[in-house]
Amino acid sequence: MSIRSPENILLYLPDRQEQQVREIFSGLAELGLPLQKQRPHITITFAQKMDPQVVKLAAELLPGVIPAEFHRAGIAIFGTRSKQTVTWLLETTDEMHEVAQKISAANPDGRGRQWIPHLTVGLRIPRTQIPDYLAGMEKVTPTRFKHLVAERAGWWRPSVQEYTALA
Repeated sequence: MSIRSPENILLYLPDRQEQQVREIFSGLAELGLPLQKQRPHITITFAQKMDPQVVKLAAELLPGVIPAEFHRAGIAIFGTRSKQTVTWLLETTDEMHEVAQKISAANPDGRGRQWIPHLTVGLRIPRTQIPDYLAGMEKVTPTRFKHLVAERAGWWRPSVQEYTALA
């Protein structure tokens, strides 16, 4: 992430699953699609500068639901401009969803209780490449790679390159 990126409360995959996602990124790049360099993660909430009370709440709530199970449920495309974000839409437990909504709602710069669990597979993809990107994802994603685990959670501050474990 760029040092201009916002601060985030993130969920991270185990090393083995993270490597599997990176292999999918590589497979897409081998097809001539934009190379993805971001670390695979699931975002709970973000803000240009995270309110300390949000971090405190996340540190209180997340240990009760981590590790968390996620299942790929489809694809979602975010964005309304010329570059869009392609994601795997994820389903999780009611408990994880409730915790994420509470953390998101506490963020004054966030989206209220709204939380759409997803893992970004394509960041800043030109709108004209979306059909090719989706076809590429279908080609390089193993059909059995449907189950993900968030094994830890943290507060990531790109501007100072600082990670604080929360769960």
